[in-house]
Amino acid sequence: MGTWQLVLVGLVMLLGLYGVVIPGVPGPPIVWAGTLWWSMTERSATAWAVLAGATGVLLLAQAVVWLLPPRRIKVAGVTRRAFLVAGSAGIAGFFVVPLLGAALGFMAGLYGVERRRLGGHGEAWASMRNVMRALGTSVLVSLFACLLVVGAWVGTVVGVSGG
Repeated sequence: MGTWQLVLVGLVMLLGLYGVVIPGVPGPPIVWAGTLWWSMTERSATAWAVLAGATGVLLLAQAVVWLLPPRRIKVAGVTRRAFLVAGSAGIAGFFVVPLLGAALGFMAGLYGVERRRLGGHGEAWASMRNVMRALGTSVLVSLFACLLVVGAWVGTVVGVSGG
């Protein structure tokens, strides 16, 4: 697979990561489609193993999301901007502090947006708790699963081309 094709697959996966945090965009299926595209082009045992693992992880994450108790988004006061900033911070946090950084980055980004919007620590903290109760858990489960898939893909691509 050529460099430009790898870049395009990476961009598709990045779109999928943002799709997890943007309402209405199906993030996990986009990440899976990027993995499928790569494995269909790469056609190695490792590529098929990554695709099989990605399929299992994303299906398990979807089952967990469906089993979580549903909450109303509008009651929590979530804005698209707050979700976008929190999701971006979660993605960055994953790469700064592997695994735990996604949750920490998501919460820090959400707190920052709410503090700026509401003006004080107490109000921002209460709003962040409400948002986390309403959506945070399901978003974090999906984001974590997608980050695992993207991380496995990056590790495989770097491992194959680097060694």
